Amino acid sequence: MDLKGFDRPGRQGGGDIRSVKVMIAGGFGTGKTTMVRSVSDIRPLTTEETLTQASAGVDDLIGVADKSQTTVSLDFGKIGLSDSLVLYLFGTPGQERFWFLWNGLFKGALGAVVLVDTRRLASSFRAIEEMERQKVPFVIALNVFPDSKDYPVEEIRDALDIPAHIPVVSFDARDRASSRDVLVALIRHLRERSAVAVESR
Repeated sequence: MDLKGFDRPGRQGGGDIRSVKVMIAGGFGTGKTTMVRSVSDIRPLTTEETLTQASAGVDDLIGVADKSQTTVSLDFGKIGLSDSLVLYLFGTPGQERFWFLWNGLFKGALGAVVLVDTRRLASSFRAIEEMERQKVPFVIALNVFPDSKDYPVEEIRDALDIPAHIPVVSFDARDRASSRDVLVALIRHLRERSAVAVESR
């Protein structure tokens, strides 16, 4: 995979290893921590805490009533997509009370994956808006839950008001290969954007 033009050389081992910072964003309970855990080559760093009665009336648990833990800062993982490309994954917290952390997490990010639960589309509106505000290229990843309905991609695209050039893919955050495919889709999207930018000069 030719990645020249939009990533930067890393320092690992003195070789031509390129490292890229990627955000894993989305609403509360969309599967961000699960994705980082499933795909990371290293034991991921997570900052999950148990939901308690203190969060009642603060966190919106509609549709995720069985959720018992939540990310309070970030998730961090790492995956090598090839011998020359390493992705550093930064998962964002989903609840509104932790959104103030997002600005710092976005610094230096080359791209992002926005996870969407098709049962609760509105939970990821804020993440999409933030990508657009920060001008971070992104792909939409529809996390398939056991009781998710199978909506046509174009219907989801319309509901989220996503432009045609932004990829929308379905995946299972619990599955390493499926999660890896989403990251490959993001890299391809970044490569295509880079090629268009070069041609327009």
